[in-house]
Amino acid sequence: MRIWDVPPKILCRNHLLGEHNELHAIWSVITGHRKGYSRHPEVMRWRGRLRALYLMHERIVGEMTRRGWNHRSNLDKRKARGVSRQSGMVDSLRAQRVILRAKGCQCRV
Repeated sequence: MRIWDVPPKILCRNHLLGEHNELHAIWSVITGHRKGYSRHPEVMRWRGRLRALYLMHERIVGEMTRRGWNHRSNLDKRKARGVSRQSGMVDSLRAQRVILRAKGCQCRV
């Protein structure tokens, strides 16, 4: 489970779609008060930052739309509360770029 902190425009197709799915999973765990994955570090860093997660979703959707893809899974904006910026990371930006580079995909890192 991971939300990359790099701009969505540099992500390859698979990572962009994967991030979108992961974001929805994190949103669901937090807003639905689900126990599964609730202690995962990636979920923990978004607690109290649903507004930031919502805004991340909007950036991802913007990139999906730019690439000509359809998007039909909106988040409930009324639940987008808390801090509007994510300040914590599981891995630094540099480490995230190294991880992406090592995957050998089409991400432009």
